[in-house]
Amino acid sequence: MSLLYKLRKIERTYADGRQDPANGKWYARTVYIGERNLDYIAERVSYSTTVTKADCYAVIKALIREIDDRLSASYKVKLDGLGTFYTQISSNGAVEKEEFTAAKNIRRVMVRFQPSYTVDMATGERTGALLKNLKFQETVKTV
Repeated sequence: MSLLYKLRKIERTYADGRQDPANGKWYARTVYIGERNLDYIAERVSYSTTVTKADCYAVIKALIREIDDRLSASYKVKLDGLGTFYTQISSNGAVEKEEFTAAKNIRRVMVRFQPSYTVDMATGERTGALLKNLKFQETVKTV
């Protein structure tokens, strides 16, 4: 299997009239051929393990609830070999510390994900735990 991509030529003018330095250059964009849901993943996991699809589904749902609970309690959640989930707050500033309130100033909380990686101590090179043997395939159509 390969990660599909298409080529796109950048031609962009900013609102203030400036031209994008990337103009005229071609860039790769990921092409998605579909989406896989929890039901599909549970079935696939059940084929490669000794547990049933229903058991896989139940464990994954429990994992999602536990990740949500831990993130809500101000923990990072590290799943070895996959990565770390953590939260990030976006807020409006207050002139004085005493004026800041969560209800008024916090705009949103985002869940972020940092994939796992290993570091070669000799070279300092990082290798991701996911997509190690990635191959690419260009689609026929370019835009």
